[in-house]
Amino acid sequence: MAMADIANSAVEHGAERAVPLSEIADRQHLPIAYLEQLFAKLRDAELVQSVRGRSGGYRLARDSGAIVIVDILEAVEEPTRMTRCMGSEDPGCVGDKRCLTHGLWSALGRHIHGFLAGVTLADVVADRMPGFVGMSGKVSVGVDAHD
Repeated sequence: MAMADIANSAVEHGAERAVPLSEIADRQHLPIAYLEQLFAKLRDAELVQSVRGRSGGYRLARDSGAIVIVDILEAVEEPTRMTRCMGSEDPGCVGDKRCLTHGLWSALGRHIHGFLAGVTLADVVADRMPGFVGMSGKVSVGVDAHD
């Protein structure tokens, strides 16, 4: 939400404007201390740049069309996995065995990761989800999800 807020601000006010965390906190109803932790990670991942001074804050480090959502999640260490297992080498979900639904949730996690790897921050701001299946049942590629 915070990255989308900055991307939206870039559309409305220009990419050079830095957005203070206090503004993001107010608009997104997020604690500023939480945002400070996230933005340190986002800066380390080179997704945002910090700007010091009176007009300081954060701006995107590159165009919103070049930032995919999965990169944001990985930068802030938010996994897309759907099981308790950490990986293919993990001994199991329940004790030393895999749970009965492990394959289902693992496959869903891979689909979610793949979907988020195909969605850019620009897509989110424009409310266009690639591969969205609309009311007609047809797959819309690169169009507004509300069409």
